[in-house]
Amino acid sequence: MNEADIQKKLLVQHLNGGLASVPISDVINEIPFDKLGERPNRFPYSFYEVFYHITFAQKDILEYCESQDYQERQWPLDYWPKSRKPNTKEEWEELKKDYLKDRENIQNFILQPNNHLSVPVKNSNKHSLLREILLVLEHNSYHTGQLVVLQRLLGFYKN
Repeated sequence: MNEADIQKKLLVQHLNGGLASVPISDVINEIPFDKLGERPNRFPYSFYEVFYHITFAQKDILEYCESQDYQERQWPLDYWPKSRKPNTKEEWEELKKDYLKDRENIQNFILQPNNHLSVPVKNSNKHSLLREILLVLEHNSYHTGQLVVLQRLLGFYKN
């Protein structure tokens, strides 16, 4: 295994979480559905709003990296949900599935032999794959911390 492959595998490990923070997959399964829309202690977002934002941003970055048809989104309007909570449990479960599926797609994209960390992605002549992956890591980690704080404020943090 060469140095680039080792670096790619390390990035994938970090995307799964648990090396420096709690894995987001643990966090999203520990909160009761009826608490998803609450904004405790004047926190500006609900658990659902933060997780929706994480999911949307991750998908946007993946599309930016690999899609020939990428369309730039409107900040901040497109990156946050219209409501504080999902309408149904099914909608919540679908959002969680979308997040996990896109995370897996990013991991697979990273590991493709023809994708080099230092080469610009499809929709940029200056943003490398490494830059975009670090952006996802930093963004997801930051907001995962917010989810943990929200769980604690709501009384449902188990780790």
